[in-house]
Amino acid sequence: MLLKKLFRTLWHYKAQFISMVIMIALGVGVFLGFNIEWYSLERNTAEIYEATGFADYRIYSEKGFSQKDLDAVLAIGGVEDATRFLSLNTTVKGDTDVIALTVSQNMNVSGLLVTAGEPYDAESPDGVWLSDSYAAANGVSLGDSLTLTYKTVSVTGTVKGLIKASEYLICLPDETQLMPDYHSYGYCYISPVMLEKAIPALFRAFIGDSMYFQINVKSALDKPAFVEKADAALGKTFLVLSKAETISWAEAQGEVEEGKTMGSILPVLFLAIAILTMVTTMHRITASEKTQIGTLKALGFRDKRILRHYTAYALIIGLMGSALGVGIGYWLGWFIMSPGGAMATYIDMPSWNLYCPAFCWVTLALINVFLTFIGYLSVKKMLQGTAADALRPYTPKRMKHLALEETKAFKALSFGTKWNLRDCLRHKSRSLMTLFGIVGCMVLLVGGLGMQDTANAFVDVFFDRANNYETRINLDSESVTNEEAAQLALQYGADWCAQSSVQIGDRGFSLEIYSVTQDKVRFADENMRFFTLSDGGAYICGRIAQEFGLKTGDTLTFSPYGGDQSYAVKVAGIMRSLSESVVMTANCADAAGIDYTVNVLYTGEKNIAPHSHILNTQTKQAIMDSFDSFMNLMNTMIYLLVLAAVVLGIVVLYNLGVMSYTERYREMATLKVVGFKNSKIARLLISQNLWLTVLGILIGLPAGVGVLQYLLTALASEYEMKLALGPATYLISILLTFLVSLIVGLMVARKNRHIDMVAALKTEE
Repeated sequence: MLLKKLFRTLWHYKAQFISMVIMIALGVGVFLGFNIEWYSLERNTAEIYEATGFADYRIYSEKGFSQKDLDAVLAIGGVEDATRFLSLNTTVKGDTDVIALTVSQNMNVSGLLVTAGEPYDAESPDGVWLSDSYAAANGVSLGDSLTLTYKTVSVTGTVKGLIKASEYLICLPDETQLMPDYHSYGYCYISPVMLEKAIPALFRAFIGDSMYFQINVKSALDKPAFVEKADAALGKTFLVLSKAETISWAEAQGEVEEGKTMGSILPVLFLAIAILTMVTTMHRITASEKTQIGTLKALGFRDKRILRHYTAYALIIGLMGSALGVGIGYWLGWFIMSPGGAMATYIDMPSWNLYCPAFCWVTLALINVFLTFIGYLSVKKMLQGTAADALRPYTPKRMKHLALEETKAFKALSFGTKWNLRDCLRHKSRSLMTLFGIVGCMVLLVGGLGMQDTANAFVDVFFDRANNYETRINLDSESVTNEEAAQLALQYGADWCAQSSVQIGDRGFSLEIYSVTQDKVRFADENMRFFTLSDGGAYICGRIAQEFGLKTGDTLTFSPYGGDQSYAVKVAGIMRSLSESVVMTANCADAAGIDYTVNVLYTGEKNIAPHSHILNTQTKQAIMDSFDSFMNLMNTMIYLLVLAAVVLGIVVLYNLGVMSYTERYREMATLKVVGFKNSKIARLLISQNLWLTVLGILIGLPAGVGVLQYLLTALASEYEMKLALGPATYLISILLTFLVSLIVGLMVARKNRHIDMVAALKTEE
């Protein structure tokens, strides 16, 4: 009997049940999806790091390391393993593509994974193991011949295997490119034997007795201890970067942290709304079922059985919503973490397995227990007293006249305004829930669309306008002199830059010394306005200023790697920058006595003739193309946020609108009896919804801006973006929220046509 009644009641309140199932499914789905994303990324990257022996430290030298140097590093206490390592950006013969030619003497450190073809052979005299992503993007197959050129020297080999490598997990040529573009940049590994074979020709292009410019080390030592021991072992200060300072580790772990942060914001919003909606709705449903509960009690059903019966509604809603939410969560995880998903455009991994943290299942179980407990408490309240008490219809609490109602201003209001104000005060929980749902909708809309505005402003400043060149020319700093670089700059009408690494504290940063006479490079201040570099000091990025507590007018002290000398310069200003850099003019550097070698030219020319001092070139368009991928990924996420906002608004407002209609059923019947037309009653219902919508928008706009600012600070601090919201974002967010509210209001208002006045007015007040 009760089982049949269970299904009949579910069907009778189908709108409320469906809306609650959807809300719980969305909450659970978003919660699981974001946690599956970051946890799967953490597990999958850990697998490739372990399989390829990702190095903990990298020691750099411009003149290379000998075998003796490697032995000295291996003898350091706490060093597990190490290898001499080479990575050179070479050009593909007959093309403009750039491939990082890579050699690791010890493949247990900074090695590779073969995904197709022959296993890696450390004795191969002509084998090339090429990035499978680059091969797929450029139509390269196993057995193809590949010729790579560095300066005037060419190395030719046969593609024997396709690979993935943790050193190039995020394959970027430098920090100016935000997204990998395998059509123009990739990597390959060759054997030390093949490198030795090429040494007679290549040796002329280098200074020193070794081709290996890195020693990659696996060690559990912390950085200060390792740097101290490495400097002592090698007898000189070298640039040392920990794995946390490399793109392939820092950016991947940054994505993990971003996933954790997002997983603590959006799911909380959805789950909070779902739970609050459940509390309100279950109370109203059990109130509507009060007579049925009293009838069951009068027929002899025990309180425990009635409790189990009605608590089952909450349990069914929780289980159905959770089951649907698990599906949504895994779909969202797959959408982000799959070979064709959003994350695959950025991170190049061999495995894309989905993993869910254990705490998610515990949380899911607790959510269902809590939802069931909500149903239990709602029914228990209705069972109080005798069967006769339970048989009486639910009577809302009587409202006392407020002091506000005695004022002239209140009395001057229209009937509809007075009626809606009293209803909002009488049913505070429903009104607050409606308001909360509208605020949540606004936060998602403003956050999503504002993110797009901010990214567009970022691209406009840092790529379209700051990079006012067509081609970046990378010079060979080993062979070019500053006079020769100046001649090339004059030939191409270029601005020039000398880039090097310096140490501030125990960390490495980029020192960039500029001569800007052709307006090919521009710099943005903290307000995203362009300014001209002065000779009065150095400009530092916001991250350096924050980390070391520096401000304009302070003194910055840094040391070049490879020497004991340090320099102190005045901080002339704080700037926004893609890289963690210190920027100054050539005149400032000369005044401070800083030695530098010009190694980058920025020109408006597109056709660059081969030259012995030119290593390679990079076009601005290639950078922009890579950022298009970033924007496409962001736009997809924004569309999902907007869709989630609309679904959230519709479900919450419709559910609470139906609840409002049910609670005011008798009042509306009374209005119809005294002559109110359906259209007039509909306007009363819609107007209250619109009032709450206006209030929700007023709260949601600043809340959305605040949430977006927090996300920019927490998730995108490395880009130093400045919050930028255009008028269209505010307008679209407001109009879309109003539209959702109006549509839902019209849907609910149509129900007043079916009010049974006689039945409604026969109930006891």
